[in-house]
Amino acid sequence: MFCREIARYYHRLFSATYSLRTPTVMHMTKLRARKAIGLGSCGALLVVPMAGAQMPLPAAKPPDGEILFKQQCATCHTTNLSDPARQGPSLFRIVGRPAGKVEGFHYSAGFAKADFVWDDARLDAWLANPQAIIRGSIMTYRQSNAETRAAIIAYLRELN
Repeated sequence: MFCREIARYYHRLFSATYSLRTPTVMHMTKLRARKAIGLGSCGALLVVPMAGAQMPLPAAKPPDGEILFKQQCATCHTTNLSDPARQGPSLFRIVGRPAGKVEGFHYSAGFAKADFVWDDARLDAWLANPQAIIRGSIMTYRQSNAETRAAIIAYLRELN
């Protein structure tokens, strides 16, 4: 019996001292909630005017020919003579070079008969539709965007 009474005494003492329902705890909880709501609405009022004061974004940068070449052409072509030929020949110094005449590369029959020199206009037409320039060509890449073609050709011209 004695243990049960002591247990009840300490239980009442503990519950009364550390209860979350005491008037002081309830009052502090309400104050914290009011401050949080107040700060949240003040923050919202500060954000709304700041949204209109943002700096404008910079203009879009034109595509870089070297990056475009690496993304779209480097799978089949190299840009130096020291690397082994891939599916296509090296494009090092292609501007001004006769078509189908890279030493050590086996060209298709259509390229073997080609009798022109690569210039900007030929390269542009070639990148737009290779089959229209040389029948029987195995190059399947086509670039319909003139700006992208111009950037790639400018990069190839830099390699000369």
